Amino acid sequence: MVLGAGIVGISAAIHLARRGKSVVILDRRGPGEETSYGNAGLIQREGVFPYGFPHDFGALFRYALNNTIDASYHFRALPGLVPFLARYWWHSGFTQHRRIATLYAPLIENSIAEHEDLIAASGAGDLICKNGWMKVFRTEKERDAAYKDAEGLSAGFGVSHQKLSASELKTIEPFIQVELAGGLRWTDPWSIRDPHSLNKAYLAYFQSLGGRLVSGDAATLEHVLEGAGWRVATPEGPLESRVVVVALGPWADTVTRKLGYHFPLAVKRGYHMHYGTRDGAQLNNWVLDEEMGYFLAPMLRGIRLTTGAEFARRDAPKTPVQLTRAERVAREFFPLAERRDEEPWMGARPCTPDMMPIIGKAPRHEGLWFAFGHAHHGMTLGPVTGRALAEAMTGEKTVIDILPYRPERFLA
Repeated sequence: MVLGAGIVGISAAIHLARRGKSVVILDRRGPGEETSYGNAGLIQREGVFPYGFPHDFGALFRYALNNTIDASYHFRALPGLVPFLARYWWHSGFTQHRRIATLYAPLIENSIAEHEDLIAASGAGDLICKNGWMKVFRTEKERDAAYKDAEGLSAGFGVSHQKLSASELKTIEPFIQVELAGGLRWTDPWSIRDPHSLNKAYLAYFQSLGGRLVSGDAATLEHVLEGAGWRVATPEGPLESRVVVVALGPWADTVTRKLGYHFPLAVKRGYHMHYGTRDGAQLNNWVLDEEMGYFLAPMLRGIRLTTGAEFARRDAPKTPVQLTRAERVAREFFPLAERRDEEPWMGARPCTPDMMPIIGKAPRHEGLWFAFGHAHHGMTLGPVTGRALAEAMTGEKTVIDILPYRPERFLA
């Protein structure tokens, strides 16, 4: 029984079903309708360094003013977030961040290959673009700093990139309306025209393997001595299983805390909105306006604008102020037209203080496995996580070493 029908849960369920297991996915909503729904649609092969917390005091002061596009916070949430943010900030230091990247790299390095496997199996190739994505720069200072970082990433981790002049950008994206100093294309990543449709395609493939999707509330999970060992309530009655995978993303603690596991899991909330375009304008690439801190992606529903991180309680009401700020700047950057969604979408990225996911066997319960905490890279890392977890559960040699992501690193 896999709790959670996001990209991580579906991927784990597929790999277990491929190994002959009888698998049910349980979710209170449809497939990929939570965090897996509202991302920028990237499979980020270049994302070796997980998103850290800035150590530059100028950036920290700017964020403290709470008026930026790329970061925002709720004052009322800060007392509860400070311990997490302090640990997150420490792990973001140069030495610690470099060490984390080395441990994180095997996951990222396998992201494209494992998605490619599931894309082919599910017949979802029409949802994929394979021309990477771009950062664009308004100043030479930011451009040159990014070029330097890209060269280091290429040398250290084999990630490919292409430097773009202002004139080359104008040729590639003729409808961008501002003067730019240049750009950087990460050439290895793939992009997704509609993340929700990709989730549904993967689910359909899972169902073709004999798997089932069941409606139910994972918070009702209980460990029982009689029967199979684990039980969860559904509208059709109790569902029992010998083995359970917790792949609930930001809601993982609704299960883990009841069972005595107190992981330092926080969320970075994010927003998106789809737009039409004016005067026949087309956006040909997935584009990050680097200095402004928002992303534009040419999705099937229109141009998707995504925001940075909002630090807040997971279930607090929406406060899409970042989206409002970003939209104002984005309309000057590119000829966006009408909003195509009734209201801004909001999701929550599940984050750990060391920026790495929690993957592996629960240390105090038989038949309980964890796969959550992927932060900004859930869509990227779902398939490789699912494969490695299924291999560990069935006693196979895992495609990567999952020891660095073990749950025990956060448990006393």
